[in-house]
Amino acid sequence: MGLMPDGWIIRHSHGDAAAFHASTPVAERSVTFHTVERPTLVLGSAQTDADADATIAAALGVDVVRRRSGGGAVLLLPGEFVWADVVVPAGDALWLDDVARSMLWLGRAWTAALAELGVPGRVHEGQLEPSTWSKHVCWAGVGTGEVMGGIGKLVGISQRRSRELARFQTMCHFRWRPEMVAALVAAPRPSAAELAASAACVPASAAQVMAALVAHLPA
Repeated sequence: MGLMPDGWIIRHSHGDAAAFHASTPVAERSVTFHTVERPTLVLGSAQTDADADATIAAALGVDVVRRRSGGGAVLLLPGEFVWADVVVPAGDALWLDDVARSMLWLGRAWTAALAELGVPGRVHEGQLEPSTWSKHVCWAGVGTGEVMGGIGKLVGISQRRSRELARFQTMCHFRWRPEMVAALVAAPRPSAAELAASAACVPASAAQVMAALVAHLPA
């Protein structure tokens, strides 16, 4: 754990995705970079177990868990993503009552961080733009504050909040596996081709991405 000069607390954790999602964060400015020990498909709060193909998941050795924030399913494969869990306490200068627009500052921080690494992106400032499969697969749609790289999404952001804090769960890919994601969606499922352009990947190391994001967190 480290304390940045501008008050951000930086943590690193590793382990079960379900346990981390279920954890209760402290109401303080913090970023926790979480890595998983097993391939995991994380369903959004509006999804049910029936949205994943349990037979395929078992065959591929993928755990299926749930999160409390919204959106479609997210596939986490060890070493193939950076997950930054960002907490802002209520009353903080970064807190906004408008739930959608409250994610814009974080999208801008991610955009600046990726630009430093030579990866151009733009923050989506409009409303949610769903697609045929976005209720099933997080990366198939784009929401306010998320970061786009061309037609693919570079950074996904979901949010859950209470009276005490807002918790933003953000992620970028180093590798996108549309064929695996498509297989894990319950029938009728998308084809890998339909999902192929949904994500844009970051050609950098996890250490580089984490350091760049921390450097661009607002005061």
